Amino acid sequence: MKILAVDTSTTSCSVAVVDQDLLLAEMTIDREQTHSKHLMDMIHTVIEFSGLAIADLDGFAVTRGPGTFTGLRIGISTIKGLAMASGKPVVGISSLDALAEQCACSAYFICVLLDARKGEVYFSGYRFEDGVLKKEVDEGVLPPRQAVRDINEPSLLVGNGARVYRDTLVETMGGLAYFVPSCQNTIRASTVARLSKNRFEKTKTDDVATLIPQYIRMSDAELQLTS
Repeated sequence: MKILAVDTSTTSCSVAVVDQDLLLAEMTIDREQTHSKHLMDMIHTVIEFSGLAIADLDGFAVTRGPGTFTGLRIGISTIKGLAMASGKPVVGISSLDALAEQCACSAYFICVLLDARKGEVYFSGYRFEDGVLKKEVDEGVLPPRQAVRDINEPSLLVGNGARVYRDTLVETMGGLAYFVPSCQNTIRASTVARLSKNRFEKTKTDDVATLIPQYIRMSDAELQLTS
């Protein structure tokens, strides 16, 4: 199965094309620019490098959140446009799940932390059992100290939130906190594709028309409407 996957949930932007378990092409950048400036160019480049055309793809995968509001909207709207135009299915993947998957086979409890700004992080907790990733903590948004306060075992912290709040996390967790190499804090589109593969095979795809970002926290505009 040939899948085009995209991640735009943080400041980084990643695009990949995979064929079954084989990565054909991948491109990842991290710039302080809106993803709308380069996402389509990256998609065209990666498809060209893969030796395929849009018509050759069997489906699309995209991170659905949590993450930056603007970034998620750009990634999801772009993939929805491609899926609708081609008539191919689409799968939305949690950005937190993708980061946890990149810590494959860790013996430690995995705590994923994405910077949510405003002194908070999006977070979730995972564990690998018999090579299978299992989510043990529901996705949420809290200040970093509160996000890890109930952890009482050695844990691997991953995500840009772990990088931004490293000192705070060490103060809170002490010797229980372990950190991944910096490169693992960036979501790779090939990981998004890998996570989507099982759902494509089981035809558990998303409705293209109703696929929307999962922000967890309300946007500033929504907060103003409710105030």
